[in-house]
Amino acid sequence: MKRICFLPYTTRLFFVRERTWQPINLARQSKRQKTSDSRSITMAPNLPFKLNNPEVWRDQASVGGEWVEAKSGKRFDVYDPGNGKVWATAPDCGPEDTDAACKASHEAFQSFRKTTPKQRAQWLLKWDQLIRDNRDDLANIVTHECGKPLFESQGELDYALGFTWWFAGEAERVFGTVQQPSAPGRRVFTIKQPIGVAVALVPWNFPIAMILRKAGAALAAGCTMIVKPSPETPFSVLSLAYLAEKAGFPKGVFSVLPTSLDNTPPLSESLCRHPLVKKVTFTGSTRVGKLVAKHCSDGLKKVTLELGGNCPFLVFDDADLDQAATQLMALKWRHAGQACITANRVYVQKGVYDKFAQILLEKTRALKIGHGATEGTTLGPVTTPRSLDKADAQVEDAKKLGGKIILGGKKLHGTSGYDGYFYEPTLITGAKKEMLIAREETFAPVMALFEFDTEEEVVQRANDTSMGLASYFFTKNIDRTWRLLENLEAGMIGMNTGNSSAAETPFGGIKESGYGKESGKEVAINEYCITKTGTLTLADHY
Repeated sequence: MKRICFLPYTTRLFFVRERTWQPINLARQSKRQKTSDSRSITMAPNLPFKLNNPEVWRDQASVGGEWVEAKSGKRFDVYDPGNGKVWATAPDCGPEDTDAACKASHEAFQSFRKTTPKQRAQWLLKWDQLIRDNRDDLANIVTHECGKPLFESQGELDYALGFTWWFAGEAERVFGTVQQPSAPGRRVFTIKQPIGVAVALVPWNFPIAMILRKAGAALAAGCTMIVKPSPETPFSVLSLAYLAEKAGFPKGVFSVLPTSLDNTPPLSESLCRHPLVKKVTFTGSTRVGKLVAKHCSDGLKKVTLELGGNCPFLVFDDADLDQAATQLMALKWRHAGQACITANRVYVQKGVYDKFAQILLEKTRALKIGHGATEGTTLGPVTTPRSLDKADAQVEDAKKLGGKIILGGKKLHGTSGYDGYFYEPTLITGAKKEMLIAREETFAPVMALFEFDTEEEVVQRANDTSMGLASYFFTKNIDRTWRLLENLEAGMIGMNTGNSSAAETPFGGIKESGYGKESGKEVAINEYCITKTGTLTLADHY
């Protein structure tokens, strides 16, 4: 049976099989106690890891500064991708929870929008410090939610904190303009104001970074935000809400509505359509992004969409092959290949094709597969079992069309010692444009190498996709560097560079990879602002 669904970001599919949810084991649910102000808080359950600060653990929704259950009273299971087992439960919020969250966020906006930029910056800096103080606990939660190795989760925290720090500075740099128009006796002013309640629909592959990149800009601008996290990764986001509260942000400024996979479509739609919501930011598949845009179009809401990638990675004969291979290893195998900007199609010029493939083979063999929390692990599981099926389909298709599997090629899930959603790191040579792996994002540890002859040829092949998020190339030819910068159809270009995402860098694609920018100077905060024009007529003046 199939159904239409708002999917977590990294799945990149629109139709999925029904998932059978196991009955909730009430014995696994967290104990609760009442505080002196009668608010319910959660105490950490028997987690598979130790928290330095147990208070950072939250497994209730955050609405209007209160920790609450879903109105339905239902909860859903959250699985550890490293062993395939349920390790915690979260409230299963639905459309019936939308109105209260939006009203609380709108009420908070009425006063938050009037706070000074300096005050918002101070709150952001305090939030930043508290996240730093709890970095190891948050990293442990992320690893058990999405499976990435612990050192990668810690790296995500370090990367994500760039956004809170950056936007704390940007909060005081939202400027308007003054100009003298062509008509005599007039002056024109523009001011920027926060747009209102913003909704963030976020993925599971970078559950801390995606939230801080969006929320940092929104809160700096003076907007309030409601986050709907992915069903796979609710707890890291709830921890951020707790730390935002401790940082001093007023009640209702930052709310979180966790939900199951089944409730994701109706809850997301209700948030998009709610009249009090003025801005929606979505990171996910192109097909679902189009649905989000359609839902928001009825209310003419402002939308930012960061969608599909299918990013090309070009290696020319004159490239530093060790440099290119090192950058590619970090870019491709990070989080088992589950990143929007990962290299999905690797094009290698004919003269260095075999040598480059051998370098990658040797480096990839050194990866250590295991649970993300196991010491020494350098490649963890994929986050959902659906990703295993897609990887298998792409590998089998490549073999049928003449591709050669020089390493890996099969899923480990269900084999001895691998209870989690593991797939062998896989290298395919002899890849062709007719293969599924050339047309679809993989989101698994599978890499295919395509051979090319000329610059003109590879630019045409790299651009032969509906998507345009990021492109990468490696060459020492300065003239070619400038040509490729202008000719590759992508919103972000890595020039002798792999991952280039940073707080100061505008992030976003072109074509069907979406519109709008996140991070960067001015452009990110502008996504959460309206520009208002004032025209003044002067008497007895030029």
